[in-house]
Amino acid sequence: MAQIDKNTPRVLIVAGSDSSGGAGIQADIKTCAAFGVYSATAITAITAQNTVGVQQVEALSADLVAAQMRSVLSDIGADVIKIGMLANGDIIRAVADIIINEAEDVSVVLDPVMVATSGDRLLEDDAIDAMTEYLIPLADVVTPNVDEAEILTGLRPVDAGGLSQAGERLLEMGAFAALMKGGHLAQNNKGKSITDVLVTPEGNHIMSAPRIHSRHTHGTGCTLASAAAAMLAQGAPLDAAVREAREFVFEAIRTAPKLGKGNGPLNHGLNLGEASGVLKEPDASNPFAVLKKDM
Repeated sequence: MAQIDKNTPRVLIVAGSDSSGGAGIQADIKTCAAFGVYSATAITAITAQNTVGVQQVEALSADLVAAQMRSVLSDIGADVIKIGMLANGDIIRAVADIIINEAEDVSVVLDPVMVATSGDRLLEDDAIDAMTEYLIPLADVVTPNVDEAEILTGLRPVDAGGLSQAGERLLEMGAFAALMKGGHLAQNNKGKSITDVLVTPEGNHIMSAPRIHSRHTHGTGCTLASAAAAMLAQGAPLDAAVREAREFVFEAIRTAPKLGKGNGPLNHGLNLGEASGVLKEPDASNPFAVLKKDM
């Protein structure tokens, strides 16, 4: 059996388990595998859920979450820590403590999971302050959707300008960069395209992509953040990582296996082959190309 090379890109995933396999730890692992990246995990909660909704959630102890992270970091190590569902304030504080004291040089991708695609809450209300105080300042990139952006910043984006404004607020709160997802914008819900904004200290990158009208979108946020984390683990610059991640999610939705009665899972088994992780030059004809960069 082949040994894991010391130069193998590594992502430590800190997130909840989704019994349906469409989101959470399961989606994260499959996405990293599609990019040829090794993934280890620290599970924060166990959920009983399917494409229709979340039936039960049980959080693990903060000490056990921290122990999982410490175990991985002390042996296998990580190039990127991808954070998803954290359940409560105690877990948030424990994760932040591990990052500060034992993973200071590891990049952090924070997907502030608060609500499932089905609408079920996945984060306790009193944990919001803990996330803004302890984790956002540690994030190299935070990836909120419109609802999460409003909860974190108090600003409700209604267009690309609003996404930029909320993202800039997150940078003021300590994040290095913010990928503001516009899939939930009111103006996009019935439109032909989706607009996202990557907010960085160097400027705001406004990006557009065709909208696929599909109910099979369970786990899109987890998948996008994990794809970006996988690219960053391979040494990609942030803008390229985001571009590749968005393309991956588009194809995963387009080729979804159409499972379940509700919001079905994506196709995480895309065969990227030799193209996995290859950085492509921006192409003006590419529907995922950056439309505009505001300096």
